[in-house]
Amino acid sequence: MKKSKIIAGVAAIAAAVAAGMLWMNGDTSADDVASHTVLTSQPPGAADADAVARGRAYVAIASDCTACHTMPESKLSLAGGYSISTPFGGIYASNITPDSETGIGSWTERDFFRAVRHGKGKQGEHLYPAMPYNAYVKLTDQDMHDLWMYIRSVKPIHYHVPETNLGFPYNIRLAMMGWNLLFFKNEGFKADPTKSAAWNRGAYLVEGPEHCAACHTAKNLLGGDTDAYLQGSNLSEWHAPDITPNPHTGIGRWTEQQLVDYLKLGSNHVAVASGPMAEAVTNSTQHLTDTDLRAIAAYLKEVPASDVQRPQPEAADSAQMKMGENVYAANCTACHNYDGKGIPNLAASLAGNSGLLADDASSIITTVLQGGRGAVTAGNPTSGAMPSFAWKLSDEQVAAVSTYLRNSWGNAAKPVKADEVAGKRAVLKLPPQMAAH
Repeated sequence: MKKSKIIAGVAAIAAAVAAGMLWMNGDTSADDVASHTVLTSQPPGAADADAVARGRAYVAIASDCTACHTMPESKLSLAGGYSISTPFGGIYASNITPDSETGIGSWTERDFFRAVRHGKGKQGEHLYPAMPYNAYVKLTDQDMHDLWMYIRSVKPIHYHVPETNLGFPYNIRLAMMGWNLLFFKNEGFKADPTKSAAWNRGAYLVEGPEHCAACHTAKNLLGGDTDAYLQGSNLSEWHAPDITPNPHTGIGRWTEQQLVDYLKLGSNHVAVASGPMAEAVTNSTQHLTDTDLRAIAAYLKEVPASDVQRPQPEAADSAQMKMGENVYAANCTACHNYDGKGIPNLAASLAGNSGLLADDASSIITTVLQGGRGAVTAGNPTSGAMPSFAWKLSDEQVAAVSTYLRNSWGNAAKPVKADEVAGKRAVLKLPPQMAAH
């Protein structure tokens, strides 16, 4: 980050703190909650079974609570402790089990509503927007109540989550009041009467519980959403792709059925969900009804498309493209084939894969270096896995093969530089290419 950007960021944080102090006496967001005041000392009874079941089987899954509040490979479900990576440092997700000391066992339903919808803890402390309350504010009262009843029913787990310690000035919780003033729109979901019921249902799911903008909308210096809604965003190791109807970098060439298949199976033969998206499909979207998946597809097909244009592809006879072709032939064709069309439900098609074509090549660099596994779903339980090539390929070779697949089979994107690969290797804490003996 350039020094000027750091200075601007500190100044903006200071302004946000000042704005927050001015706003303090006028903050009414915490009062804009449902009137439920069920005490947490009483777990749900038999009469609450339907709400618990719906909260467990649908609302919690649609909201993907597990992704942040359960550590990977952990048996401590919803006990927190997962460090959410942000440009400002790691933020630990909280324990949301009904443990009275380390979780939310002393909370009322009103406390829960304030935290989830408005980013306010039980003691009035401001939560960091890594908790996507700016999306969850759109959840209906019924969904919130059912989610609450489910959370109350889970096993209490006594687990102290590590304390989040961000560097100055991001450790100033007071600044979150200013952040809310600048970026938090305190209103629920509003249906568009000019659109179909399916479109509105898709809008509700995308904007609310599924909180797609949290990853797919670029953030400004303070972590607020920019106007580039769903047009792709850098996630450090990964790039969340453009999911607008742009035909080059987005989903403009996908059919509704391909969108449904991707969210249901984790693969549609154009792309295979990997990285954070594989987790989202495994934990959340595969469990949605087909009706809801089609509603999401209908909504995404109608959001404003990004204005990215297809560039001229790299010349096939350039030195980097020739190196990339050799690396691809030796290491990639067994799964992805010489024509780049892959293997259905196993290896992604590289030809015509819009997710590869963003200016930000983070995802393909990370995948080549680190490897990965596709989403594991009920409809596709044997999804493919890709090995790591960090030990085998140099930074120049990774850059070359990335450039080659971004500019072959009709693809076109800017070339990848070796120093981009070196930077990603450092972020991933991967060793350099193993020396030949």
